[in-house]
Amino acid sequence: MKLLPGAEPYVHEGSSGTGVLLCHGFTGTPQSLRPWAGHLAARGHTVSLPLLPGHGTRWQDLQYTRWQDWYAAVDRELHSLAARCTEVYVCGLSMGGALALRLAARHPELVRGAAVVNPVVSMAAAQRAALPVLRHVLPSTRGIVSDIARPGVAETGYTRVPLHAAHSMSAMVRVVYGELPGVTQPLLLMTSKNDHVVPPANSELVRRLVSSDDLTAIELEQSYHVATLDHDAERIFQETDAFISRITRMATRKTLRDGA
Repeated sequence: MKLLPGAEPYVHEGSSGTGVLLCHGFTGTPQSLRPWAGHLAARGHTVSLPLLPGHGTRWQDLQYTRWQDWYAAVDRELHSLAARCTEVYVCGLSMGGALALRLAARHPELVRGAAVVNPVVSMAAAQRAALPVLRHVLPSTRGIVSDIARPGVAETGYTRVPLHAAHSMSAMVRVVYGELPGVTQPLLLMTSKNDHVVPPANSELVRRLVSSDDLTAIELEQSYHVATLDHDAERIFQETDAFISRITRMATRKTLRDGA
């Protein structure tokens, strides 16, 4: 099946010290995170940005996948990075942020820290109530890609949302919500002030429910949902790099103290 432009997975083999896994969003592709991944690769990190199952081709293909398939894909990538890097960080946008948070909650021994942008951890009650029935009546609804304030910039993704897959994502969101207290690692939480896809209240839920003692919250004032391609993109990249560098230095100092 032919891939959409920019939907190709991205891998950069950099330092064996630090690996970074990036997770794209629902109906999106690696294209939305490619500049983020490229920035981290240029800083010398080993980077993996996989294409999630059912994504990057045509929306009908997503109908036949479920959230367990998407999570299994990033879980495999996490273990692959952990096998060749001393420490691993997970990053994500939107549903990719939820996947990253679940990886952190389930694998505290593998994930050193997490950086997420506009993570979805809750859905409106009306959506939750309608999807179980509506998915048997309508195959799809209008797409959610390209919520971007910056003129002339578009996100590669599906123009339709398959409702069977949306129903599965709703189930995943409930699971991730329940697992948020299991997130204990340092967390960088970046939230767009104006988001037409995932309400900023989702980030407030993350802030309230995770168990991270080290939590940095940043408001992105000039961007919409796909902030990684928007006006605040460069800030996201720089803040992530600074976050990883700071946590890595702290871990190194702790190792030296313990060794002494």
